[in-house]
Amino acid sequence: MGMGVDHASFRAAMARFPGAVTIITACQGEERRGITATAVCSVSADPPSLLVCVNRKTGTCAAIRETRAFNVNLLPDPASPLAMRFAGADGVTGEDKFAKGSWTEDSRGLPLLGEALIGFSCEVSEMIEAGSHTVFIGEIVDIRLSDGAPLVYEQSRFHRLAPL
Repeated sequence: MGMGVDHASFRAAMARFPGAVTIITACQGEERRGITATAVCSVSADPPSLLVCVNRKTGTCAAIRETRAFNVNLLPDPASPLAMRFAGADGVTGEDKFAKGSWTEDSRGLPLLGEALIGFSCEVSEMIEAGSHTVFIGEIVDIRLSDGAPLVYEQSRFHRLAPL
């Protein structure tokens, strides 16, 4: 094994790694759960699948683990206040996070953001424990698409994509 990397160096390096901003949603009983995440990426086109990394301390992680289902909502450019809300910046938790945004449900009853650029509905095919997080690999069972530019996060700030 190599020499360890300290926590501050890792966080500084990852802050430079731009990511699309999403809200991962699930349900636990009647209560909707959701968190802001940039740790989302494609896994395979056959079967269509993606992965999300969710902190095990969150209610969202518990809901996904229990129901084995989640949605990924890709946020549009003007949605930074909603991203901050689901990141916990204003102290709102649980069901109360959903008071902002235009939320609908997929065919399974899980929350989908009406203004999301993409809504992925996923069924968990694998769960992997990795440090403080659980990596959920989700087989995509439905996709809802719309037009617009995605919100991006890098260097602890939100950004807009612009063509070169």
